[in-house]
Amino acid sequence: MNTFGERFRLTTFGESHGKAIGGVIDGFPAGIEIDEEFVQQELNRRKPGQSSITTSRDEADKVDFLSGIYEGKSTGTPIAFSVWNTNQHSSDYDEMKNIYRPSHADYTYTLKYGIRDYRGGGRSSARETIARVVGGAIAKLYLRQCGITVQAYTSQAGPVKLEKDYHELDFSLTEESLVRCPDPEVSERMVALIKQVKEEGDTIGGVVSCVISGCPVGLGEPVFGKLHAELAKAMLSINAAKGFDYGMGFDGVSRRGSEMNDIYYSDEEGIHTRTNNSGGIQGGISDGEDIFFRVAFKPIPTLLREQETVNENGDSLLLKAKGRHDPCVLPRAVPIVESMSAMVILDALLLNRCVRE
Repeated sequence: MNTFGERFRLTTFGESHGKAIGGVIDGFPAGIEIDEEFVQQELNRRKPGQSSITTSRDEADKVDFLSGIYEGKSTGTPIAFSVWNTNQHSSDYDEMKNIYRPSHADYTYTLKYGIRDYRGGGRSSARETIARVVGGAIAKLYLRQCGITVQAYTSQAGPVKLEKDYHELDFSLTEESLVRCPDPEVSERMVALIKQVKEEGDTIGGVVSCVISGCPVGLGEPVFGKLHAELAKAMLSINAAKGFDYGMGFDGVSRRGSEMNDIYYSDEEGIHTRTNNSGGIQGGISDGEDIFFRVAFKPIPTLLREQETVNENGDSLLLKAKGRHDPCVLPRAVPIVESMSAMVILDALLLNRCVRE
């Protein structure tokens, strides 16, 4: 299951400490201008070593396009690309070769396949998301032409929560924040918490929120291809993602229908809703309002402190990880959430075009 999408398809390959991470994009329309500088900028948002609250690993993460682009435009043929791994410290993992790290995929991969690449987690490593960001950047280039924007941001780190509605936020401030929170005061408290956790050799989780604006009415394929279900599947495929809700989500379970219903009204621009508790999706189909959802991320399981575990023989032991690891996934998860969102929406657009045709 290394391929995403039906009409817009991304197949990824590579491991954390292998030669490269890469992918093949198929189904992308011809004649779309491919801004390679923009794609690289999106990768730079995901790459390690960007600040004092991310891993110190120094990877250039330079994308190399191999096919599907001619004279700066897509040709309609498969777009192949690779990003070469250049800064692996595989020896940091030698002592863990036969050890099951708590809350990692070591045990499940070994039992499922009978073999695993212990260096950085191999295919289960979050480094695999490089290919998703490239695919998402290409999708964004198409969505731009449709007037569709995708904006994710960190809305919670541990107990520090951004209480403002997204309409009150200045998203131009998101990239100025080390944790990618568009509220400077809340961002400062989040960063202070993450630095404290890092000094203690621990990690912390949080929430990334996302707003998709400009979607037309009609995206989504009931009954088993509902738009929110596709978004949920895409988000929960991201490393460390543990929860998804959209619109009012879990916050709405204690409310009554009279409080939750989105009332319709019409004006010269068409039919709209006075509220958006449904998060821009009704019956699994986009309704033209902003699509809003949240993704919960667990604390990264690699701790720079001792933990109890067992080895492949079942012997108990203490493990203290080595290497360069993030104390919090949130800053680098923001562009990944955007990328998966963009690919879901583009796939839905292309599917909708087929339905209408």
